[in-house]
Amino acid sequence: MSDVLASPAAKKGAPPVLPEYDDEPLYEGRREIYQQSVKGRLRTIKWVVLVGCLAVYYFLPFLRWYRGPNQPDQAVLVDLAHNRFYFFFIEIWPQEVYYFTGLLVMAALVLFLMNAVAGRVWCGYLCPQTVWTDLLTTVERWIEGDRRERMMADAQPMTAAKFGRKALKHVLWLMIAWWTGGAWVLYFADAPTLVKDLATFQAPMVAYVWIGILTFTTYSLAGLMKEQVCLYMCPWPRIQAALTDQYALNVTYRYDRGEPRMSMKAAAKAREADQPAGDCIDCRQCVVVCPTGVDIRDGSQLGCIQCGLCIDACNSVMTKVNRPLGLIAYDNDVNIDRRRQGLDEVYPIIRPRTLVYAGLIAAVGLVMLYGLMTRSFTDLSVLHDRNPLYVQLSDGSVRNSYTVRISNKRPVHRIFVLAVDELPLARLTAVGISMTAGDWPVIDVGPDSTREVIVHLTAQKPADLPPSSRVTFRITELGTGEKVSMSDHFIAR
Repeated sequence: MSDVLASPAAKKGAPPVLPEYDDEPLYEGRREIYQQSVKGRLRTIKWVVLVGCLAVYYFLPFLRWYRGPNQPDQAVLVDLAHNRFYFFFIEIWPQEVYYFTGLLVMAALVLFLMNAVAGRVWCGYLCPQTVWTDLLTTVERWIEGDRRERMMADAQPMTAAKFGRKALKHVLWLMIAWWTGGAWVLYFADAPTLVKDLATFQAPMVAYVWIGILTFTTYSLAGLMKEQVCLYMCPWPRIQAALTDQYALNVTYRYDRGEPRMSMKAAAKAREADQPAGDCIDCRQCVVVCPTGVDIRDGSQLGCIQCGLCIDACNSVMTKVNRPLGLIAYDNDVNIDRRRQGLDEVYPIIRPRTLVYAGLIAAVGLVMLYGLMTRSFTDLSVLHDRNPLYVQLSDGSVRNSYTVRISNKRPVHRIFVLAVDELPLARLTAVGISMTAGDWPVIDVGPDSTREVIVHLTAQKPADLPPSSRVTFRITELGTGEKVSMSDHFIAR
């Protein structure tokens, strides 16, 4: 810009002539990726993980877990009607939502730990987008053929056979997406019953709405958008780059061994002439098997999800050309420099970063476990009436009214004795409760439910009390002796 302002035209007062730039589009259109199938150890691991994840997701709602009479027997259930979450032997109430916070914190820390150990291994093997995209791509390959067949077919004009194959592919994609949405709603009601209601069109409308939403999102994200979700929509690749370090294992092209690239014949001649020759023969197999279409030889990239399929493809080529395996492998940045210096490779999985993450995970897990083991199955809340704060009775005594709420988190009827402490010569009565134990009312609470009771607390000699006195309400279960208390105030004047 300084050169433009110093031009003769600018000095004479004429407007500066700005340089012309070629018009370049700000948006790059999508390049269709024809992923080629590959066989190998990591591909087998991905198949095992895929089948395991899908089996858990689709069939877990049908797993039964006996909790006692009048209790749901679904192992994992989000019971919105009764405000409960069941996970095998664990039952979470709305007041215990902090457990979900703890789970989210643990999930984030596990993700950080996985990243510190092996980069984006979550993205490559466990991410739902990866799992479902892999499944739909397998269906596509099964119907339309492998990479070469699909490329040749797409280059040809539309025919009846080609249209039929594509139609069948999208129908199967929609069926998988539909069952994905259907499986999701099964976590919110008794699965066998809801399946029957869905089939007979007697299920609630909200179930059909959510199935439609999840069918659309699964079909769109995993079938149509595929790698675009990882490249443009997912925030984790951007976050992950700030969390990794030089010791994290990432899918790495060992350029210290692969360069300079050349064909097999050229490499053989170079080695005979005692000239440098890399093991990479530039076959591009690592590129064509990549689900996001990146070239790992260009170094770490945003699009690399660390699935390791390029490792299997490269190892297959290295076997054929009789070269050592591992030209592409899980490695860290430090080892490339160490190999150049003739030093041994290092893989420090246990280091301060991973120890901190593991320690935090253990700490959060132990806190949650202690909370689950020591939590009470009875809750008591007391709310003082605000209008009026107190009532002066004709005999000179003062009465305060309270709303007492008792929550019974067990699947059986329980009987509690309600009493007060720290208020001498006080009389406690409960509206609608006739049964008493001594001077205290006895309250029956149904299984897995909450009961509210209006109680009146009367002080016989309010003149002996300060304007505001602390009073403790206590409930004691008959039989077990379990006690829960809560404090409030008694207003005397």
